[in-house]
Amino acid sequence: MDKILLKNLSFYGYHGVLEEENKLGQKFIINAVLYVDLEEACSSDSVYDTVNYAEVFEIIQYHATIMKYKLIEALAQNIINEIFQKHKRVQEIEITVKKPEAPVNGIYDYLGVEIRRRRNA
Repeated sequence: MDKILLKNLSFYGYHGVLEEENKLGQKFIINAVLYVDLEEACSSDSVYDTVNYAEVFEIIQYHATIMKYKLIEALAQNIINEIFQKHKRVQEIEITVKKPEAPVNGIYDYLGVEIRRRRNA
């Protein structure tokens, strides 16, 4: 299966369990891998035969910056749900949400989740 990649998208959002996270916000980095058959798009050279990654970017941006979730798991799942709803060509999605400024006392690059879902037939 072919892939459409959106890598290291950075957003400022207000997701978290702690009250301070909801008030102050923090940076989130999101990666998306969309599994799509791109053979038709390769032949036609038409955006109508693929998944427009600009539209997918807007979905991710909306959930990362406008919506508020306590859990990054919920953030990732809601991104997946909307992409599946709006883009029927997508057969499988992998979303990674990285939280580089998580309120955890320690040294790390980021804490995060990776969720992969397949479209139900």
